[in-house]
Amino acid sequence: MISKLPRWVEYGAFLLALVAGLVNSIGLLGFKHQSISHLSGTATLLGTSLVTSPVTDVLHLALILLSFLAGAAISGAFLQSGALKLGHNYSSLLLFEATLLASSVYFLSNDSVNGHYLASAACGLQNALATTYSGAVIRTTHVTGIFTDLGLMLGAKLRGEPFDKRKALLFLLIISGFICGGTLGAYAFQFYKFNALFIPATICLVLAVSYSVFKAINSKKV
Repeated sequence: MISKLPRWVEYGAFLLALVAGLVNSIGLLGFKHQSISHLSGTATLLGTSLVTSPVTDVLHLALILLSFLAGAAISGAFLQSGALKLGHNYSSLLLFEATLLASSVYFLSNDSVNGHYLASAACGLQNALATTYSGAVIRTTHVTGIFTDLGLMLGAKLRGEPFDKRKALLFLLIISGFICGGTLGAYAFQFYKFNALFIPATICLVLAVSYSVFKAINSKKV
């Protein structure tokens, strides 16, 4: 249940959604106008490309999907269980995400699609960071499921069921974070082009350091 999650989850969810919104908006503006933080559109493009596009385009789209999968697999290798709790070493994964995003700037600035794959892997890694805990699913790189769950909650409220305010707040924070990230990414891209990806990379770095310090402080209290 969401109510069992620690309070720091709300802040982290907002910032991670902000990161995803930043990356995705820069992707839409610069990566051949393709989304990065989620794969529904990319998977659809892959399907249509099998009929309408050359093999090079098909391979490119397939590698984007595989890069996202590889990033998620990296998270899976680090996380020992689906429980979201302070003891997990999320800082290493956040540092790796920051490295992937920063590295993608070099390739994209030199017109290399390898930067696209690195950014996609970063999003796959992040999306796997927040996993299931007591039946509650948190995702920060896309908001389709969040809007669906929020709609279900509103419908249940109309039937007279209790409304989980904390769960709704968490969903609204993720949605607002993603939208704010999109706005910031579009603004930054106008001035810095692909260097704008250093912004989400820096946020991940700050989160990694903050989490490590927070974990160390709380470990001494135990």
